[in-house]
Amino acid sequence: MKVLVLNCGSSSIKYQFFDTERQAVMAKGLVDRIGMAGAVLSQKREDGDDVRIAGEILDHTAAIQYVLGMLLSENHGVIKDKSEIQAVGHRVVHGGETFSGSVLIDDRVLKALYDNIELAPLHNPPNIKGIEAVKNSMPDVPQVAVFDTSFHAKMPEKAYLYGIPYELYRRHKIRRYGFHGTSHRYVSERAAEKFGKDISELKIVTCHLGNGASIAAVDRGVSADTTMGFTPLEGLLMGTRCGDMDPSVVTYVMGKEGLTLAEMNTMMNKHSGLTGVSGESSDMREIEEAAAGGNKRAQAAFDLFCYRIRKYVGAYAAAMGGMDALVFTGGIGENSPAVRKAVCWNMEFLGIEFNEKKNEEGADVVSTESSRVKVYRISTNEELVIALDTMEIVGDK
Repeated sequence: MKVLVLNCGSSSIKYQFFDTERQAVMAKGLVDRIGMAGAVLSQKREDGDDVRIAGEILDHTAAIQYVLGMLLSENHGVIKDKSEIQAVGHRVVHGGETFSGSVLIDDRVLKALYDNIELAPLHNPPNIKGIEAVKNSMPDVPQVAVFDTSFHAKMPEKAYLYGIPYELYRRHKIRRYGFHGTSHRYVSERAAEKFGKDISELKIVTCHLGNGASIAAVDRGVSADTTMGFTPLEGLLMGTRCGDMDPSVVTYVMGKEGLTLAEMNTMMNKHSGLTGVSGESSDMREIEEAAAGGNKRAQAAFDLFCYRIRKYVGAYAAAMGGMDALVFTGGIGENSPAVRKAVCWNMEFLGIEFNEKKNEEGADVVSTESSRVKVYRISTNEELVIALDTMEIVGDK
């Protein structure tokens, strides 16, 4: 099946066009600066053909038209007719409590996405715009929503409830939802393949570490707990997000600094994390370089980032009653030997024997052969999961 996978942001659309039979990406690209001056579409084809064009791309419907035009292009395209696009899969951030898996999009599903906007005001609206744009451009093509939250939908109540009045959960659905679910699902399944056992037999801790970062406890294929919560702000220190913090800090800082709710929200989401602690950057590569040069605040940011990961790895091993594998993925998880080393240092008590040589070489397995807990470095592929889910759901209809 030929499936177009879309990840729609407020001013951008990332896309990949899959041949699911080969699990191959025929073309992938980005439409950037939608609705702004200097809008541009860039695409790279499976055979290496690379193209970049500028245009007046006023909204998501126009952006989808540009994507279709590029896929159909005589010189740079991969299909000859629009009918070759058999389905469209969308990354949708928040499914709330409504969806526990990927779904075929119809009017009922679209209404539920609108109803969940208040849970993800920055993400769900552009996701919906992408769905509406495809509906306008290809009304007969089936569309599937694959949710960041759905992998975590089976968390037990003890993991997702907060210690606030239960009525607030009942009235406003305030609970832990978790995010990065598609990534945690993919890499845990890949880890099980590498381990040589069915995932139903394994307890795996997955660390998705990038500008946004989260950890999941995957107990026999099911997400038992995860670090992100009601929003993606909770949990680990991130590029610009503060992560776990005493809630009283919010009201205290607002009072001392005279901040509004919106200003405090911006501070915690945009000016905290690695950026706020280091005063340097949200990019781990720059943090590591500055720390190596003697910058104490950069070193503090690095240490805090790794320390919180170590705490959660230990906590999730305890929550599951053991651990068989630890997985690093995401831009930092895959590319920073220093972070992997700092997290795994002195973890023999948990069954981790770390192989520093393999870690520096960027090997897929960075634990020793005798290590009881295997430590993997796995590249995530959320788009492939979306394409395969879309194929399965559309194929069943």
